[in-house]
Amino acid sequence: MTTILQTALDLTEGKRALQIAEEAVKGGTDWIEAGTPLVKSEGMNIIRSLKKAFPDKRIVADLKTSDTGGLGVEMAAKAGADIVCILASADDAVIRDALRGAALYGVELMADMMNVKDPAARAKELAEMGVQIINAHVGIDQQMGGKNPLDLLGEIGKLGVKVAAAGGLTKETAAEAAAAGADIVIVGASIIKSADAEKAAREIRTAIDAPGL
Repeated sequence: MTTILQTALDLTEGKRALQIAEEAVKGGTDWIEAGTPLVKSEGMNIIRSLKKAFPDKRIVADLKTSDTGGLGVEMAAKAGADIVCILASADDAVIRDALRGAALYGVELMADMMNVKDPAARAKELAEMGVQIINAHVGIDQQMGGKNPLDLLGEIGKLGVKVAAAGGLTKETAAEAAAAGADIVIVGASIIKSADAEKAAREIRTAIDAPGL
């Protein structure tokens, strides 16, 4: 199966986010993520705008929900999201509520493993609960401390559900993540901060599909 390239629009301005999304899609992006800063700045309207602009692409709403899981899923799904992100560290009751909402509205749930103390154990629990995607995500502050999503990916291992990798990935490390078994590679800064987002996305797409070229 071809590894999915997800572009994280970790911006605060909707118009610019839509422009970058268009470039990234031309470069080979499969899924488009409304990043947490973008959702905080623009609300559910940015999800509506992304779905309208890219009806054939899967839209990911990175809400990082930690409470009222079902409500968060409902809002994002009604706005057009196909996948909604919840914090893996959230209480099991929140996860189950989000899963009920996801089943009701026909969307998938992605659990963000950021700051989880025992990633392997928690990922297994979440997969058994029915979470469809586990995101081996290392946050910016953690990256500054030397943590690496590839290491987290290795800790999580094989789960029988889709696994994503995220956190400061470059063309090289995105290819490494794909080679290590990531079903979804999530790239933000390397694309959205590039002078040419289309070119950056295409280079990452090529590196994922044909490592070593």
